[in-house]
Amino acid sequence: MTFEHYRRDAAATLRLGAPLIAAQLAQISMGFVDTIMAGRLSARDLAAVAVGANIFWPVCFAWASVLIAVSPTVSHLFGAGNRKQIGHTVRQGLWVALLMSAGAFVSLRYSPLLLATAGVSAELVPVTTGFLKAISWGAPGLCVFNVLRSYSEGISSTRPVMYTSLVALAANVIGDYIFMYGKLGMPELGAVGCGVASAIVMWMNAGMMLIHVLMRKQYAPDRAFSKFEWPHWPEIRSLLHLGVPMSMSWFLEASLFGAVALIMGALGTAIVAGHQIALNVASITFMIPLGIAMATTVRVGQAMGRGDVRAARFAGFTGISLAASFMAGSALFIFAFPGAIAGIYTRDPAVLRIAVSLLFMAAIFQISDGLQVAAAGALRGLKDTKFPMVITFIAYWVVGMPFGYTLGIVRGGGAQTMWIGIICGLTAAAVLLNFRFHRVTRRLLAPGRIG
Repeated sequence: MTFEHYRRDAAATLRLGAPLIAAQLAQISMGFVDTIMAGRLSARDLAAVAVGANIFWPVCFAWASVLIAVSPTVSHLFGAGNRKQIGHTVRQGLWVALLMSAGAFVSLRYSPLLLATAGVSAELVPVTTGFLKAISWGAPGLCVFNVLRSYSEGISSTRPVMYTSLVALAANVIGDYIFMYGKLGMPELGAVGCGVASAIVMWMNAGMMLIHVLMRKQYAPDRAFSKFEWPHWPEIRSLLHLGVPMSMSWFLEASLFGAVALIMGALGTAIVAGHQIALNVASITFMIPLGIAMATTVRVGQAMGRGDVRAARFAGFTGISLAASFMAGSALFIFAFPGAIAGIYTRDPAVLRIAVSLLFMAAIFQISDGLQVAAAGALRGLKDTKFPMVITFIAYWVVGMPFGYTLGIVRGGGAQTMWIGIICGLTAAAVLLNFRFHRVTRRLLAPGRIG
């Protein structure tokens, strides 16, 4: 493959991925807004939002990320030109969303029981519980949105996801202002108000995406909402077969960060707040390679639908190289300006000092984070999800968490050494997932195989 071929492939990935990057940045910016606005109220509200968010996302995504299976399924069908089957997949995906919604809602209602088990500071428990109960009402909206955005991405229509997310960001700012600060006649709810605003925005996201799918002509050939359809268990089983391992992979990664946050909850409010700042910065930079990874899933999936394994392999490695290149620049930026970055979030000297020390650790794992998420996206495009699930378990819970816990808690190294475990886990995942993509695509290209 020539450089010109790479340039064209990279441009195609970025055209598809740019709206997804914008959408992911808008969505993570909601967390940024939540953190900033909670920090302006009090360290307690900031810490409660931090702990609550680090429970909500792993628990909710353990259910909602199953629905991302719609994206590679639709992209394969789209590449094969089977638009009629796409509509069937979307209708069955919405039935799966109903099931996942119920699981997510119930799990979130009982998740505050984790607070006492994790030894979270007593002053944080009531506020964090209120936040979690409020935001749980948004889980069904998030599940429906995941089906519709995955459908849209699978047919290479990514701009609607961007537009929806940008409107939702603006709505989230307004909602936080009203419910957290008690404006327009509403009571001042603090961190709980953040949960209320987030739940409203999740439902609004789903509604906007549905309206777009119903009104835009690019979705018309699929006839996704042309008729009512009862659950078709073979299709549902197929989506679950693909989606459950994907969900577990997301959960294993997200729960690593969530567990670290919960463990730090026992170290004091300032450490929790500093950790949340550093994690929020790392989450923002992560959105760009995540958007690239989503585009890579679609491009690899569509190539596989056409039966072109060589193009799928090239598209995968193109996406991986783009993600790694961005994260190298991100690492340099964080290394250069940690104090200025942390100063955006807080004026508290103790929190600022902790945040700066953890930002240095975040800079170290940037490239590994980009490599692992892009490789995971490429593997999803191949519909290869079971073995990557095993890889993520080994990387995060056999390597990352034990190493970080031993250094940070058992040996008393504190917050910064706990992040060494995160670095080790992400690096292990990056190496193993990239090797997996290389090996699978090379095997598919062997004599006698398609491509």
